[in-house]
Amino acid sequence: MSTDLSLLSKSLPAHLQKVELDATTKALMGGVTSTNHRISIRGRVFRMMSGGKEIAASESNAMNVVVVAAAEHVGRTFYAGSYDPKAEAAPPDCWSADGITPNENVANRQADKCASCKQNIAGSGQGNSRACRYRQRIAVTLENDPKGDVYQLDLSATSIFGDAENGSMPLQAYGRLLGAQGVPVSAVVTELKFDPKADTPRLTFKAVRYLESDEFMQAMEAGKSEAAIRCITMTAPTPRKEQPALEAPKQAPEVKAAVVETPEAEPEPTVVHAKKEEPTIAPKGDVTSILDEWDD
Repeated sequence: MSTDLSLLSKSLPAHLQKVELDATTKALMGGVTSTNHRISIRGRVFRMMSGGKEIAASESNAMNVVVVAAAEHVGRTFYAGSYDPKAEAAPPDCWSADGITPNENVANRQADKCASCKQNIAGSGQGNSRACRYRQRIAVTLENDPKGDVYQLDLSATSIFGDAENGSMPLQAYGRLLGAQGVPVSAVVTELKFDPKADTPRLTFKAVRYLESDEFMQAMEAGKSEAAIRCITMTAPTPRKEQPALEAPKQAPEVKAAVVETPEAEPEPTVVHAKKEEPTIAPKGDVTSILDEWDD
């Protein structure tokens, strides 16, 4: 039976050219592989991924991006076996998007609550680490391509928690510093840089400049896009092949009142929530003086 493609051979009307596929169309398409773009840091290399394949890699140890969205919570992932870089990629055995309870579609959940889980005890992982690890997803655009693709960046505990050093800092410390100055993270170009002292891939964050007015508006639009929402929504964590085992953070943050952890082992981190309101374009203070303070 032939298929009549006469309609689809015609040019798409102008009012439909920028319309994204709706949920109904996606459902009718069946099992479609996610087309999310990601940035992998496997092997201390910035790797641009699309559809699970590496499309580009950077030889530099730093990359400039704009953070346009972030997952509201620090999540968790657990793998039953040890990490094998040669093994076929597979999803975690158990995972949680909010870091409090396993997600509903987890088949091999380890406990009803993450705080009381045996995989959340110091020593359940390698050395004195925990077998269940913290993860947080952010969505970024490239500084040199603000209108381009939105990329997912999946961060481990060592890139999320800790203190500032030589002007660079992990994600939560970076967010707190910008927030204290009244500066939205999406209003600045952020430098991602590998920590040369870390045994495993660890990123630090540093603001390098304010966005111009048009750049800021583009960042705001990118943060509201469907692509950004997909990037930060933990519906199925990145397969283990892209997540080598990492050490537990050297210094854990304060215990959040709503979560009960073993204090001497590794307190539950204080999670910084992204602001819901749309920020103003003009940030407080002078970027030069702020960056100078970080470099001291």
